[in-house]
Parts: sequence; structure tokens; C-alpha cells
Amino acid sequence: MDGIRLQKYIAMCGIASRRKAEELIDNGVVWVNGTKVSVQGYKVMPGDSVTVNGKVIVPERNKVYILLNKPRGVVSTASDEAGRKTVLDYIDGIKERLYPVGRLDYSTTGLIILSNDGDFTKFMTHPSHQVAKTYIAVAFSEFDDSSIEKLRAGVDIGGYTTAPAKVEPHNQNKNSIKITIFEGKNRQIRRMVEAVGLRVKSLKRSGIGNIRDSRLKPGEWRHLTVKEIRGMGYDIG
Repeated sequence: MDGIRLQKYIAMCGIASRRKAEELIDNGVVWVNGTKVSVQGYKVMPGDSVTVNGKVIVPERNKVYILLNKPRGVVSTASDEAGRKTVLDYIDGIKERLYPVGRLDYSTTGLIILSNDGDFTKFMTHPSHQVAKTYIAVAFSEFDDSSIEKLRAGVDIGGYTTAPAKVEPHNQNKNSIKITIFEGKNRQIRRMVEAVGLRVKSLKRSGIGNIRDSRLKPGEWRHLTVKEIRGMGYDIG
């Protein structure tokens, strides 16, 4: 029997994404059958007892996929050392341990997905899948035709040239654009706007892949439908 890679097992238990699970292993807080494991390729076999930070973990059978409209001034992490409000503070009535699928900046509002499905998180965040993310960016001054064309072609945001983006004016407001990107660098939209000589006043994510929901008010959430999840190319079974 081949077993399951330890980081995948941790993700299946709803503790963290696979990437964060690797960090837990590196930090020496993961033990299997009473022995600390620091090897990423370690395989968990049937009957093994796995603990993280001293607590036994088991795979979660019920997979949860939630769409939240993140308000401004909220961190998109499971916890915050500074005591700031997190996206999980808005989710109630869910017993499964959720974590954000990707992130939104502290000052950025809009749609973010939370789940306990590690494979789904890996699918959504892996660069090869190029999941589209659409934003409404409002600047302090106007976007002219030249700046829009530069954003469409790709701009240098400091040692990295962004891939071509879909950009169009928004609501006939020359200070506002709708921009869709297929990658996810840190503060990418803000850095792109700065690269064309403007500064973002407000930023909202309005779409993730095929998912849109203008009815969700800030702080409100709902479950994703199977159709929505499959529509992003993920095999939910």
C-alpha cells in the first residue's frame, strides 16, 4: 500500500493547505506514531496516528466551500497575531476547520473562497491552472487609453513583468477600470496601477473564475454550488 503524503494528509484533515502543511512539517510540530517527522515526502499509512501541535488529526469527510464578501480592514488568514479581524470571524455555524483559498489584501474588499479541501485549494492557487480573478480598481486620477493599453500588454512591477490582462473602463468612470488577471503576485493590481503612474483609491475583487455574486453584502457568505465548483474545472466528484 502506497500511503498518503503527509502534507496531503494534513490538508485532508482541514488543518491547512498543502503549502502551509509543508511549513508545519518544517517547523517540527507534526508527529506520526509518537515520532516527529520533518521529511516532506513521508507517507502516512492506514492506522497511523498523526498529531499537529499535540492534537490528533483525522481526515474530514464533509468538504465545505464557502464564498465570502470580505469587508475592508479584514485579514484573509485563519488567525492574526496582531488580533485583527479575520475572514473566519464572519463564518458561523460551520464545524469544519476552514482556511482561505488564496488571499486578499487588508484594504481590498470582495470575493474570497474558504474551504477545508486541500486539493481544491491547490487547484485554485496553482499557477498552471490560471484561474481568472476580476477586480474593480478605482484610482485617484483618470486611466487614459495609454495606461489601459499598457496594463493589457503587461507591465513591470519590480523585477517581474505581468502577463497580459483583460482591462476595460468601468461604468463610464475614467477613474475606474475592470481588470482580470490570471496570476496572483503580492499586491499585483495595486503594483500594476502604480506602474502606469496612478495610485489605487479602492480595490474590489468582483469575480473568481466563473463565480460572481453582486448580492452578497460585505461580511455576508454563502455555500458555493457544485455547478460553480465544477465550472472552475475542479472535479468535485
